[in-house]
Amino acid sequence: MEIVVLLNSRLILDFIPMQKLTNKEEEIMHILWKLEKAFVKDVLAEISVEKPHYNTLSTIIRHLEEKGYVSYNAYGKTHQYYPIVTKEDYKTKFMNTAIENYFNNSYKNVVSFFAKEEKISIDELKEIIALIENKK
Repeated sequence: MEIVVLLNSRLILDFIPMQKLTNKEEEIMHILWKLEKAFVKDVLAEISVEKPHYNTLSTIIRHLEEKGYVSYNAYGKTHQYYPIVTKEDYKTKFMNTAIENYFNNSYKNVVSFFAKEEKISIDELKEIIALIENKK
């Protein structure tokens, strides 16, 4: 049974459990988000490293369909696939899960982590503070 809840044309992902994607499935999703609609051969053409066999790729895309990430239009025996989960929605769910699981649900811990790893500059931190202050 599929449940799709729409609010302002956006999926409410907090109420719809998303199954975790494998690295290869996530790679395929990035290609589908880029192409918007694609046949298996189109997706295959976009893969530059470790190209899977056509049948393997077709199976991966069908798994994405089973997980609720993509749907398709049928043209005879051929299917044109398209994402039904947006990149933005996936990113939001992915980041929320990572922050919850690795940073004790603390955005301060996230920023501290990147500061300690020297992955964020003082100027970028100032920009973040300005964004927060402008939202008030």
